[in-house]
Amino acid sequence: MTREGFEAWLRAYGEAWEAKDAAAFLAGFTEDVAYHWTPFDAPRRGHDMLAEAVEAAFARQTGIRFEATVLHVSGDLGICHWACGFVRVGTGVPVRLDGIFVCTFTGDGRCRVFREWWHSSEQV
Repeated sequence: MTREGFEAWLRAYGEAWEAKDAAAFLAGFTEDVAYHWTPFDAPRRGHDMLAEAVEAAFARQTGIRFEATVLHVSGDLGICHWACGFVRVGTGVPVRLDGIFVCTFTGDGRCRVFREWWHSSEQV
């Protein structure tokens, strides 16, 4: 993975999230992806499990805005700082997420292991 490749992957990830497009979101991951949503829960494994999780998350979010800054790229590994803001559907509460992604990529540029750590701030 190159810095430019990781930046492009992050743009596509963010655009898919903002558009709430699960198919475009999943396109960035291998079919057998291990997606670690938090360090405390078991990973979502594979497209079916990940699709179910992201579609449920998308349904609770509106006005999504994602941004990311690459911190490090080496071999098949990419690390970034990311932030996202959205409004919680049903309550109208603004939410701000801030975190780190650690991504391991295959030769074709898809992520096969995804780990994220994040903090959430809801403006109640």
